[in-house]
Amino acid sequence: MSHLTLGDVVAILEQHYPPATAEEWDAVGLVAGDPEQPVRSIALAVDPTEETAREALELGAGLLLTHHPLYLRGTSSVAATSPKGRVVHQLIRGGCGLYTAHTNADAAIDGVNEALADLIGLQGRRPIAPHEEGGTTGSGRIGELPEPMPLRTFAELVAQVLPATAQGIRVGGDLEAEVRTVALCGGAGDSLLGAVRELGADVYLTADLRHHPASEHLAEGKPYLVDATHWASEWPWLPRAAALLDEAARTRGATLEVHVSTRVTDPWALTVGGSTP
Repeated sequence: MSHLTLGDVVAILEQHYPPATAEEWDAVGLVAGDPEQPVRSIALAVDPTEETAREALELGAGLLLTHHPLYLRGTSSVAATSPKGRVVHQLIRGGCGLYTAHTNADAAIDGVNEALADLIGLQGRRPIAPHEEGGTTGSGRIGELPEPMPLRTFAELVAQVLPATAQGIRVGGDLEAEVRTVALCGGAGDSLLGAVRELGADVYLTADLRHHPASEHLAEGKPYLVDATHWASEWPWLPRAAALLDEAARTRGATLEVHVSTRVTDPWALTVGGSTP
């Protein structure tokens, strides 16, 4: 059995998550690493933090694949005087590359939003904002549940299929109202509130909803809102990306170990004093 190089892995990732499909403001691709170096093990995480970098190095990974960029807005320094700089130094010292697939993985046919849609059994799905008319790639997804259910039950389903976090699942709207048409967007999705209303969704599953946009939206009626945490709504993509890499390596006759981090990198450690209607 042979081994893949970092360049081979990059080529696999960019075939499935083309960088050209990322948003203009995004920063995706290879951040650190030598394309010629062999890669026998890959670690996957949502965030490139000091903790996930350390975890990758402890596993002996030659690449840390993350969803979120390390330097989304660019930088003039990677000095180890900041947490982000320390991540760069950790990885380089340990011989581990860093690659980011962000909004290109969100939009992909087999990406972040597809993984989230699969977990709740969404049928007849299509992008909320397709890259081209009738296209299969683009922002978010909208489709139908196999059977209608009360909003409360739908929220309980979301809580059951997503990894647990301190925040849990927040719900806005009539808890006993029936929902069937579901819109979703992994990560922060309040920019699509208007679009999902125009598409006739009964409920919108996303993350990081802010007080005023959510309150003003609900005052106008449906879709109701189900708010997960940013990390939880995007984590389901990691096992899917890991399986893709494993299969690609096998097809090439190469050995490759893949490890999916379950470390919760949401910033919140505890929720105190919540109430349940």
